[in-house]
Amino acid sequence: MKIEIGQTAPDFALFDSDKNKVTLAEQKGKNVLLLFFPQAFTGVCTAELCSIRDNIALYNNTDATVFGISVDSIFTLGKFKSEQGYNFPLLSDFNKEVSRAYGSIYENWILDMKGVSKRSAFLIDKERIVRYAEVLENAGEQPNFTAIQSTLKTL
Repeated sequence: MKIEIGQTAPDFALFDSDKNKVTLAEQKGKNVLLLFFPQAFTGVCTAELCSIRDNIALYNNTDATVFGISVDSIFTLGKFKSEQGYNFPLLSDFNKEVSRAYGSIYENWILDMKGVSKRSAFLIDKERIVRYAEVLENAGEQPNFTAIQSTLKTL
């Protein structure tokens, strides 16, 4: 399913690396940036999330909550978050349901891996309306954070 700007974002319930259940519905009244990424501990994923970590004030100052989402287990994500000092939650979509709901999954990826999250970004406003959507086919690219931040400033 492809997510379009202007539609209501699909709700989800995922566990974070601290074993807390997080739902999108609980975030109503906040702007939310969902960042799907292929795999913890890989070069581009680490660089992308470290950039968010280092610039978290840009999101905090615009009342935005950032969530990183991958199909890695909560245990892998916990180690990744700890080692990199991430200051935002990482959510495990181990069952691949949310990645599929957001049209953000490689059915077949490198080395015959199946069901890996595509690198993508979705900015959702306080009423759960999608205001920015970018799904990248090339896992070596990063979302357009300048465009995301510009959109965020309008919310």
